[in-house]
Amino acid sequence: MTLPQRLAAAALLCLAVAGTSTGANAEPFPSKPIRIVVSFSAGGTTDILAREVANQLGQSLKQTVIVENRPGAGGNIGTEFVAKSAADGYTLLATSVGPVAINPTLYPNLKVNPQTALAPVAPIADVPNVLVVHPSVPASDVAQLVAYAKANPGKLNFASTGVGTAAHLSGALLNERTGANAVHVPYKGADALNDLLAGRVQFMFATIPSVMSHIRAGQLRPLAVTSAKRAEALPDTPTMAEAGVKNLVTGAWFGLFAPKGTPPDVVARLNKAVTDAVNSPDIRKKFVMQGAEPMQYTPESFGKFVVAEYQAWRPIVKASGARID
Repeated sequence: MTLPQRLAAAALLCLAVAGTSTGANAEPFPSKPIRIVVSFSAGGTTDILAREVANQLGQSLKQTVIVENRPGAGGNIGTEFVAKSAADGYTLLATSVGPVAINPTLYPNLKVNPQTALAPVAPIADVPNVLVVHPSVPASDVAQLVAYAKANPGKLNFASTGVGTAAHLSGALLNERTGANAVHVPYKGADALNDLLAGRVQFMFATIPSVMSHIRAGQLRPLAVTSAKRAEALPDTPTMAEAGVKNLVTGAWFGLFAPKGTPPDVVARLNKAVTDAVNSPDIRKKFVMQGAEPMQYTPESFGKFVVAEYQAWRPIVKASGARID
């Protein structure tokens, strides 16, 4: 072998060794803290569920998991932030049905489309809404509430966490399907619940975890849940169908997403960790007591579920006339 040939062979050997060394030394996921961005304010249902899961993830992945709230624009600010983050699994989005399945129809000018800019990782829980009224409202069931709203058109106000949210659309459906005449008052996040507790608005469709403590304290009266069956956390509260209002099954699901392009093996690792977390006896008990039902899907199945939810909510949003430019 000539000198040039020997030099070329040596160079190739060095490259091969370097490549092997790089592969051997590649740090397994996760090798640094993970950040979960919550697209809503602290103290809300998304935040409550995300922090429970984050605590379990930190233990199972043996890595620090930080929860960071980035609320605003109906969840779009946090969604956009994560969608534009590095697709490496270290920045995740904890969000709900609204930003992912409702906002693409509600906001025609979104900077990022969550249906195409995010990679579904894993669901966390399904949470039905509960129709709650302030104690000052002279109604102990849905029929009485509807009768009062009809007899006093425009006198009852119902709160929501924003235009086009599940809370808003549930109230709009109640008006449409019963002939009630209640006025929608949109708020930003937790301000809706604060004004309901103060009696400034009279009722609201709220996620069960966000109002459970107030129901137990007698500050709010539950009239019906929007799930197909009764919630374990409120076994004495009828469904809307049982209360006489058909076809009003709404609620909220919550899940984790990553930026589009996140490696499939990283997504799979996170999916398993989240699934193990929500199925742990401790979290499952906490979720059920708060009215949340743990969910379990593979990333692929969760992706199909998210698309189906978008298709289901799209005609409801359009029929409501809600639109935010």
